Amino acid sequence: MDRLSNTVRPYAWGSTTAIPELLGVAPTGEPQAEMWVGAHPGAPSRLTRTAGTEQPLTDIIAADPERELGPATVEKFGPRLPFLLKLLAAGAPLSLQVHPDLTQAKKGYEDEERRSVPIDAPHRTYKDANHKPELICALTPFEGLCGFRRPTEAAEAMAVLGVDSLKPYVDLLGAHPEEAALREVLTAILTADPAEMAETVTEAAAAAERLGGAHAPYARIAHHFPGDPGVIAAMLLNHVQLQPGEALFLGAGVPHAYLGGLGVEIMANSDNVLRCGLTPKHIDVPELLGIVRFEATDPGILRPEASPSGEELYETPVDEFRLSRYDLSPGAAPVDLTRSAPQILLCTAGAPRVGTLDLAPGGSVFVPSDESVEASGTGTLFRATVVA
Repeated sequence: MDRLSNTVRPYAWGSTTAIPELLGVAPTGEPQAEMWVGAHPGAPSRLTRTAGTEQPLTDIIAADPERELGPATVEKFGPRLPFLLKLLAAGAPLSLQVHPDLTQAKKGYEDEERRSVPIDAPHRTYKDANHKPELICALTPFEGLCGFRRPTEAAEAMAVLGVDSLKPYVDLLGAHPEEAALREVLTAILTADPAEMAETVTEAAAAAERLGGAHAPYARIAHHFPGDPGVIAAMLLNHVQLQPGEALFLGAGVPHAYLGGLGVEIMANSDNVLRCGLTPKHIDVPELLGIVRFEATDPGILRPEASPSGEELYETPVDEFRLSRYDLSPGAAPVDLTRSAPQILLCTAGAPRVGTLDLAPGGSVFVPSDESVEASGTGTLFRATVVA
């Protein structure tokens, strides 16, 4: 078991205070958006097994994947940690986006490789051949957009704004079948004349600010992304407000965006993102329209399922990651966390003891497969592993 040192990424949308407050350090004044905990090659966690020699977790795993990950994990996912754990702190909206499924990712990656599209090209869509399901669990009240709402609800939200240029979308949203209506409206939004769309967004944002209430999020989004068609696209989606401990699972093809709050996020170890608004980055509209699931859905807020061992599990339909939580109480018997799979344990509150290591909020450890480990003391631990 090894204590991890992790990198905080300073993306522009990040909160300047949420992660520093959790870590108990002074803010720098700069955005601190994500703390990466894991073995992503872009910013792998670091550990020290030999005195004075710090190594990336990627190198440790590469040197002996079966020892670190266990034979079953290597056979199923290959010689790499198949998930990435994060602290995510949104101070402003993230881009509106979707992720491909595994088949789409493999096909898209192979196509761009065959066409020799540089991996770092701004118009490159597929960075790897993997899918990217993800789960966000709120540590504070957390706001986001997730999945299409019923077209009639979206039509009502647009109609009440009283913006003439939105009327064609309102009419289209009343058509049947609903899936075709959603596809046609999103296509129209993303392919509209930029100058005309910018004017529509400006008028819609002003109306949303006047109305307030359920329309207030769209005014806030437009403040950060003036003239962006994603502001109108956001009106097609469910607006979700999570309370601490609640979570959202985001599967392939589900449009989503995080708007604000602090949470623990876990995802398959991939960089495949198709953006559909609220960003200056490239939007590949034809490819996007082939990925998006055009169906109205309930966002499906998850609450953990408790077990007799004290583990509270967030059930998801993927094998690359398994996220659970332990709320440790003083005086309780130690909890056995030994597992035949790699684990990362992340403290978000209190001062639990993991093995021989004391953790503070933001502290984390990597536990190789089959290594004996217990947790005790007081605090909250998130456990990231794979489905065995």
